[in-house]
Amino acid sequence: MRGMIKRTVPLLLAAGMGLAATAWSAESLQDVMKRRSLSQQDLLAAAKTYVPTGKRDEFLAFSSGGQSGQVIVYGIPSMRILKYIGVFTPEPWQGYGFDEESKKVLAGGRIDGKDISWGDTHHPGFSETNGEADGQYLFINDKANPRIAVLDLRDFETKQIVVNPIFKSEHGGAFVTPNSEYIMQAAQYPAPLENRKYEPLSSMNEKYRGGITFWKFDRKEGRIKEKESFSFEAPPYWQDLSDPGKGPSDGWAFTNSFCSERYVGGIEDGRPPYEAGCSAKDTDYLHVMNWKKAAEMVKAGKGFKLINGHKVIMMETAIKEGLLYLIPEPKSPHGVDVTPDGKFIVIGGKLDSHASVYSFEKIMAAIKAGKFESKDAYGIPVIALKDAIHVQVQLGLGPLHSQFDSKPCVVYTSLYVDSQVAKWDYCEGKVLDKISVHYNIGHLMTMEGDTSKPAGKYLVALNKLSIDRFNPVGPLHPQNHQLIDISNSKMQLLYDMPFPLGEPHYTVAIDAKKLKPGVRYKVGTDSRTDKPHPSAAKAGEERIVKKGNKVEVFGTLIRSHITPEKIDAEVGDEVTIHLTNLERAQDETHGFTVSTYNVHASVEPGKTVTVKFKADKEGVYPYYCTEFCSALHLEMMGYLLVKPKGWKDTGKTLAKGSYTEADYKATVKKVVDTQAIIDSVVAYITSVNYKDFPDAVAMVEDAFDQLGHSKGLKEKHEGFAAKKDWENANLWAEQIWQYQVKCADLGIRAKTHLEQNGAKKVAK
Repeated sequence: MRGMIKRTVPLLLAAGMGLAATAWSAESLQDVMKRRSLSQQDLLAAAKTYVPTGKRDEFLAFSSGGQSGQVIVYGIPSMRILKYIGVFTPEPWQGYGFDEESKKVLAGGRIDGKDISWGDTHHPGFSETNGEADGQYLFINDKANPRIAVLDLRDFETKQIVVNPIFKSEHGGAFVTPNSEYIMQAAQYPAPLENRKYEPLSSMNEKYRGGITFWKFDRKEGRIKEKESFSFEAPPYWQDLSDPGKGPSDGWAFTNSFCSERYVGGIEDGRPPYEAGCSAKDTDYLHVMNWKKAAEMVKAGKGFKLINGHKVIMMETAIKEGLLYLIPEPKSPHGVDVTPDGKFIVIGGKLDSHASVYSFEKIMAAIKAGKFESKDAYGIPVIALKDAIHVQVQLGLGPLHSQFDSKPCVVYTSLYVDSQVAKWDYCEGKVLDKISVHYNIGHLMTMEGDTSKPAGKYLVALNKLSIDRFNPVGPLHPQNHQLIDISNSKMQLLYDMPFPLGEPHYTVAIDAKKLKPGVRYKVGTDSRTDKPHPSAAKAGEERIVKKGNKVEVFGTLIRSHITPEKIDAEVGDEVTIHLTNLERAQDETHGFTVSTYNVHASVEPGKTVTVKFKADKEGVYPYYCTEFCSALHLEMMGYLLVKPKGWKDTGKTLAKGSYTEADYKATVKKVVDTQAIIDSVVAYITSVNYKDFPDAVAMVEDAFDQLGHSKGLKEKHEGFAAKKDWENANLWAEQIWQYQVKCADLGIRAKTHLEQNGAKKVAK
């Protein structure tokens, strides 16, 4: 078979090249432009986004998946979607929520002891070192159920979910301090901080509160430390987005708010709705917090009150210790962004036409001088706007969010009502350029544009409406991520990407070179804990253990078989199946499911996964590999046999095939011929510097591992042949060939990889 493939592939390639040459000669670039009504500008945009086959994107974007509860990863500039990552909701492709290890992660997000089966992801944020995105971790919040998740970018998996113990809702998370000491999460709608405590809306001013949580992150463990985290109690304003300071403003943090009117609707009581009462004033409040001093107090064990077991710095303490201040900000703000140098804070008010730039130096001067224009209703000092402002710039209707360029003083702000992006200079306070987007832009993102070292080059507009941009797909439309070139003085729209999974609220992007994801696990790893799995099995150590009504399987997966291939159980047994993927080559993922038992595992190379279920129904249930992993993928299966209680085996033997001596000899010849192909591939690989190519080394190791499984089988099939047992002789010889096929498949892949990546001959 392999020889046939080797002969056929070059012929197919040659034929394909001939067809391509014919097509190329038949239609010129001008012909294509005319036929598709394309302009020179269209071609320029296409060239800027095109990533040729075999090449990779310069940046990777991590987008919230909104109501899907997931994270979506795509490349820039190609805008190719690469992966969905299950976070707050089950994701079947990855087995997330269907195997025991990921169920434990999801269980961390239970609220009041109940599983939450959906989430509303909003604001992803990278871990940072010295204010720069470092590509190690990603954090994201759940607006609907106040939670934060930790994703490890070594394998793009969710490792931890924590529930905010005092909030009932939130929107502003996750925002990371410059060295990832803390992750900020701000409340949204005020409520009593104590769990399960009712207070009437008439007590809004006295009993309802907002807040800002600082989750302590342990970088070494890659986990949030809940007991070392703390929160600021805040007035019952509607806190929104946040940004920690950097550079000169490091140690301080900023959270905007709206509905500082503390208005309570609504129509049922004969009052105007929230939208009227919560936007009546001309300004709201920016919260300015000294988080570093607060953290030192909490670490020293003072200055906080325990609420629901969580450390909360009450407003009275924050005021007394100089931890919390307020500054008026534009009406109904929806974004606060610290400039890369940490000297200014940019805020847009969505019901104001201006963006406001605050000076951190002026804010500190006012605090040092004790210069406050007033106190709010809760006694928090209020710095006058005129004493904090650097400049205000009229941008247009509905300014929301801002991101920064690599060029000094250049910032981009989304204009929701105008459906535009404004490019402007926050140092001198002047508009530089505007571009229309489609339509009603919310967030926007530049490459690493919320860090201390933005990369510039591209901007993505996250538009809420697409309307006429794509083919109609029913009343529920996709949203639209538009790629914009910002490398020149004038912005250029390059690409429309439909986003068909939830509301992708916010996105962050990072230079792809900063990401160092693994391509395989050390064999026997529990990927959710990053530690050796206690139930991993090695080749030859597979076993089934039955104790009472519990059946525990320690199995392995390797192309193209599942070991064991038969599992016996009785009705009512609890079945636990641990599976270890023994592959070394990257991308050789196996899956596992048992018919009708609602379990699924994605088992990447080296990973160990557990599925558990109750065998509550008599019958025959095939299990199989769900990932098309090899030419013999369909043969990679087995049976779960659930017997009635007390069922006795009748002792019948398995059906036999009719094999002849001629069949056996043909199989032996096939083995010899295939070995010749393997030897030729090995000769090439060992003639070049293959050890300089880690991916090739892994494939070679895996290939020899596959071939190693055939050890002893030659003696076995020859022994059966001597007894003229042609069935067993043929089948054991056939098994050698199966291992050879898998070995040859890996070897040819390694050879191709070496040829395409410039492997060089080595001296003998």
